[in-house]
Amino acid sequence: MKTLKLVIPAALALSSAFATSAAFAEALVKVDGSSTVYPITEAVAEEFQIAKKNAVKVTVGISGTGGGFKKFCRGEIDISDASRPILKKEMDACKEAGIKYIELPVAYDAMTVVINPKNTFIKQLTVAELKKMWEPAAQGTVTNWKQINPAWPDKPMKLFGPGADSGTFDYFTEAIVGKSKSSRGDFTASEDDNVLVQGVSRDVGALGYFGMAYYTENKDKLKAVPIAMAEGKPAVLPSFETVENGSYQPLSRPIFIYVNAKSAEKPEVKEFVEFYLKNAAKLTKEVKYVPLPAKAYTIAQQHFTNKKLGTVFGGEAEVGLKIEDLLKREAKE
Repeated sequence: MKTLKLVIPAALALSSAFATSAAFAEALVKVDGSSTVYPITEAVAEEFQIAKKNAVKVTVGISGTGGGFKKFCRGEIDISDASRPILKKEMDACKEAGIKYIELPVAYDAMTVVINPKNTFIKQLTVAELKKMWEPAAQGTVTNWKQINPAWPDKPMKLFGPGADSGTFDYFTEAIVGKSKSSRGDFTASEDDNVLVQGVSRDVGALGYFGMAYYTENKDKLKAVPIAMAEGKPAVLPSFETVENGSYQPLSRPIFIYVNAKSAEKPEVKEFVEFYLKNAAKLTKEVKYVPLPAKAYTIAQQHFTNKKLGTVFGGEAEVGLKIEDLLKREAKE
């Protein structure tokens, strides 16, 4: 019996250790998805972990908006970062898997077209010129700058852009070419925008596009190109002002987080999302994106508290949505 008495306390201690370990293991928030949204979510995650004294761990991956939704709809992550609204096929995948979600806009982004600083001949670009270089018909045939504009030199053109799993790729092709995912394939693609930054910065004949934050962080290596959004209109650069006043349409768009409704019941996920919405405006500005009006974050918090499920979008690619239009749509639901 003496041996038994020794074993029981040891077993209880071991069981308690496992319970404590499990509790710590459960205090984990998993986020993945858009490289565009990543800087905001990463900044929020860092601040949140400090505030929680590292009692909760937040992991933030970059697999692209499409890659994030694949994981999200398989129930592998709690939150999906998305640089575009959820699409019909993703809505169907989530429904089939029994995944319900809360859609929360967190900021606005301006897709920035960049060239190498040593490029002296491109002063601005039109939407028509961008289409000419990126449309599927350009593959293998439009390969130098003179083909885009006769006034430009006969020099090789090297293109860099997000990969097919990127929401930025989806949005850019819809806005510029007229159909989502309709693009030439002979360009250097990556889901990691830092790879695109490096590519353009190392090649005088290069051009690429990605979220504004990646340009702002690398202004010493890149040059942003003003875009004439419509014929006869002046070319504009992406900025807080041009996004807010709507003049940088259609290349500005809302960006989101999608929260698994079941995950939202976990204290650590609930606290993280509430912290995100409370601090989004400040941290969005810090990482050089455009914060939403305060009213938008209030509405988002209400949607999260009330567990408003689904999307205010129709599952199709949608471009040209201004901040006030988003606010009206969110407020109606």
